[in-house]
Amino acid sequence: MRFIHIADTHLDASFSYLTQKQNLGELRRLEQRESLRVLIDYIKTENIPYLFIAGDFYEQEHIRLSTIQYVNNLFKEIPNTTIFISPGNHDPYIKNSYYNSFNWNPNVKIFDSNFQVCEFEDVCIYGFGFTDFTCTNFDLNNLKVKNNNKLNILVIHSSLDSSKTLDRGWNPIPLKAIENAGFDYVALGHIHKTNLEENTNIIYSGSTLSLGLDEPGNHGAISVTLDKNNFKADFIKLDNREFITEIINVSEISSTEDLLQLIHTLSNNKNNFYKFILNGKRNFVVNTNNILKLLQKENILKIKDETTSNYNLTEIASQNNLKGIFVKNMLDKINDENKE
Repeated sequence: MRFIHIADTHLDASFSYLTQKQNLGELRRLEQRESLRVLIDYIKTENIPYLFIAGDFYEQEHIRLSTIQYVNNLFKEIPNTTIFISPGNHDPYIKNSYYNSFNWNPNVKIFDSNFQVCEFEDVCIYGFGFTDFTCTNFDLNNLKVKNNNKLNILVIHSSLDSSKTLDRGWNPIPLKAIENAGFDYVALGHIHKTNLEENTNIIYSGSTLSLGLDEPGNHGAISVTLDKNNFKADFIKLDNREFITEIINVSEISSTEDLLQLIHTLSNNKNNFYKFILNGKRNFVVNTNNILKLLQKENILKIKDETTSNYNLTEIASQNNLKGIFVKNMLDKINDENKE
């Protein structure tokens, strides 16, 4: 059988760190829609019979009815594809959620907190959904395959083997429990980076689009061909942008102009968003606000100064001469601007 596995789309996310850059937040939300359209076109072309969405499909706090209508219209374009959604901690199946109140297309199946199995001719599909913004009540006794003669697939949003206190509210399930349950494939959501390269059938698809600078690399969907003996999983890139963090050692840079030229060169891919971390011993005054203004590039989100001075500027500023007065004034100006 064939299917598509996605998770952590986070439709209508606020992208608050991008809204400071003109309309980039709204642009990113449009790109979320576009990535889904591309995926639906792929499903139509390849005649994929199943689509699994393993939670955090949208942001309950920010989701708009127009976005839900857009998504449902896309789902109407693939009537022969059965779509299974397992709500997560950002899109729980609560009273006022669109999972509960919206009239979804008949090919959409939404799981709730009752562990369920949908049985087809050749496959059993199991699912469980959050019904609140946290989940700690999953009954591990449910992790049982009912029919070993069929393919068995689990779709769930979970933080496997959670050790952090914060993660314990996000449906922590021991990895060993899932391994012992005997599923042929486990479609996971919650972790925004895919583990596709690992030798396992328990897979996080990662987020369909990168949500920020802490999510580098490629993002998209997993296309799977599965039978009882093995499976083949391929990555489908859906995000045309990458969030990139570059570290620049300024020790060998002698001026602001040279630094500007280097940053401009490193950020020349207009599709990507960049954060620059400056470190090393500086031989000139570093003013990150001024550097951002001089660059005038919308795809540079942040410049962080972690440099140390080659000179003891505080000592120089205390000198009662022209040089000391100049350095003191410059330090005061930098401190004032960095507070803005």
